[in-house]
Amino acid sequence: MSGRAIPFNRAFIAGNELSYVAQAVASGTLGADGSFTRRCCAWMEQRFGARRVLLTPSCSSALEIAAVLCDLTPGDEVLVPSFTFVTTASAFLATGCRLRFVDIRPDTLNMDETLLPALIGPRTRVIVPVHYAGVGCAMDEIMALADRHSLLVVEDAAQAVGARYRGRSLGTIGHLGCFSFHETKNLICGEGGALVINDARFEARADVVRHSGTNRSEFLRGGVDRYTWVDVGSSHLPSEMVAAFLYGQLEEAERITARRWTIYRRYHAGLAPLVARGCLQTAPAPDDAQHNAHMFYVLAEDGSTRDALIAWLKARGIQAVFHYVPLHSSPMGRRMGYVPEDLPVTESVSARLLRLPCYFELEPSDQSRVIDAIVDFFSRR
Repeated sequence: MSGRAIPFNRAFIAGNELSYVAQAVASGTLGADGSFTRRCCAWMEQRFGARRVLLTPSCSSALEIAAVLCDLTPGDEVLVPSFTFVTTASAFLATGCRLRFVDIRPDTLNMDETLLPALIGPRTRVIVPVHYAGVGCAMDEIMALADRHSLLVVEDAAQAVGARYRGRSLGTIGHLGCFSFHETKNLICGEGGALVINDARFEARADVVRHSGTNRSEFLRGGVDRYTWVDVGSSHLPSEMVAAFLYGQLEEAERITARRWTIYRRYHAGLAPLVARGCLQTAPAPDDAQHNAHMFYVLAEDGSTRDALIAWLKARGIQAVFHYVPLHSSPMGRRMGYVPEDLPVTESVSARLLRLPCYFELEPSDQSRVIDAIVDFFSRR
């Protein structure tokens, strides 16, 4: 090992985050829905063209609200990719619905929209596209299909804050969208998320579900003289300190994104010779999807090469990670009756993918170490 350790991710301060947290504390209001929460929501509504944005404690929380709003009943079916974080699926499974896992495209690693027509049945109610690495799914095709079959679309845009598809912000195209501000994302507040409401019929109920199933929001607006329990729900409310930190990040969104693009392009250029030799594949950049440089991943030829590269980098103080264990072949997925062979592209990608360090404060010299170590690895094979 030479040089300091290079982590996969590192949280960062970009601007006025700590000053805003101090202001939140000084205001005497640390609970939910204070001035910083309102500023964050207004910023996203204006910047992304969203109808309504509600802050949540996590993207998982936003997905859970979305699942309730879809009004699913036991036996209803939800189409989700297997190549995603577990809560994309578990948020809906909690309603008693049946999950139908969809394989991914080998180019974008997004849900393969061409497989959807054959999976839609009489009990299908929802499609959940996940915009992997901030690259938009084929949303025009998905929305057209949903319209033909009267289905709801919930975008898991956890990795896609600020990314666009054919000129529209991801998360604002489906009926509902879900963002993440986890510390591994582009814009962070430790743990945090947002529900994007793009269909007016969900606005009032979303407020109720988010406030533990009560009509508290209507009470605060003066619509009722007391608030009470009116629906299912839970406490999906982040504190003002979280919102204050997030607002400091939102103010610096353009600078943060520009920095990540610099890192992305440097990886792309530095690893291009290995791609040309067939040692690695790197992420494509579709013409119709303007991604946000959320991550830089490579695909090795096979799983053993990927695992050897992880060990090689680790021995040199470089942390690179893989994900996901496919949901359909996980213990839970197997209990649903799935086997690995059901989704071959997902299985292949999961075994070969490696994510490289990518964070706001990644120094050029450290990034050069990562690139040089990968080049050296393949020069010895």
